[in-house]
Amino acid sequence: MTDHSTTAPHDLWDEADALQGSARTIPVAEATPFMSVNPVVLPAPGRPAPLHVRVSAPTTGEELPIVLFSHGGGFTNYIASNRGFSPLADFWAAHGFVVVQPTHLSSKSLGLPRTAPDARAYWESRVEDLTAVLDHFDRVEAAVPGLAGRADLSRVAVAGHSMGGQSASMLLGAGVEENGEKVRRVDDRIKAGVLLAATGAGGDHLTEMAARFTALRTARFDEMATPTLVVVGDQDHAPELTSRGAAYHADAYHQAPGPKSLLTLHGGEHMLGGITGYDTTETTDENPERVAVIQRMTWAFLRGALAGDTEAWRSAASAFGDLQAIGRLESK
Repeated sequence: MTDHSTTAPHDLWDEADALQGSARTIPVAEATPFMSVNPVVLPAPGRPAPLHVRVSAPTTGEELPIVLFSHGGGFTNYIASNRGFSPLADFWAAHGFVVVQPTHLSSKSLGLPRTAPDARAYWESRVEDLTAVLDHFDRVEAAVPGLAGRADLSRVAVAGHSMGGQSASMLLGAGVEENGEKVRRVDDRIKAGVLLAATGAGGDHLTEMAARFTALRTARFDEMATPTLVVVGDQDHAPELTSRGAAYHADAYHQAPGPKSLLTLHGGEHMLGGITGYDTTETTDENPERVAVIQRMTWAFLRGALAGDTEAWRSAASAFGDLQAIGRLESK
């Protein structure tokens, strides 16, 4: 079944002002109606399941920048698929971006056996899913009424949460090692990135479970040169992955060359206040204000990186500087 839905989000976010708290002081453009179409099926020869993506795009505007979004893993049925992360996808689409969300093979919703090829986190196929979106973007445009000719393939960013952050980082220039050889999947079409509670670098700090996965055990960021905003929670300790605590999730900022920015949210846990979905049970740190901060700061960063709107990022960073109780921002 194809889901076509059009939302007039300006009313939605006006009504949510009471929940946004002090995040309202971070400037953002006025929201406009957007449309979401799901599923859009893209060519993926040899893939054990069809490649389904959700596309969300403004109903008006030209030369729209594009954001590819990679979901994380986890045990939920549908949050870890193209049906999740509405708080971010909706916001970005309502504020001028075309957002494309694939369902990766790791999604529990597909029911694939863990003995399938690449099943240990599916790091390779995840990257292939994201590049396939760009390879077949004509089909993406054709699937959304009125979108053809309005998206700008020269202005593309990639974003991801948790394991999706690892997938996104590969396109931004990070690497792993496979059979003793360095593997990189950097894509020059990607101009910027947003990593949300992403996995960090490999090493002996990883747990036995995490060390089984190539994408975690050998991850490195020393060649990840693409401009990136790294978003972390200072209470995201991830004991199932690492003994290093929340600092693990900031590796992409500290170990990669600039330009990079690090947004640290006080009290933030792995779901960063609820970015994976509205009122989802997996969120252990439910906080609409924190989500609103992430919505606005990521929007401003993407506007600056993709649309050359340096004033959007400067203004957002300045406003956030007055919100020290919520978090801190640093750049290099």
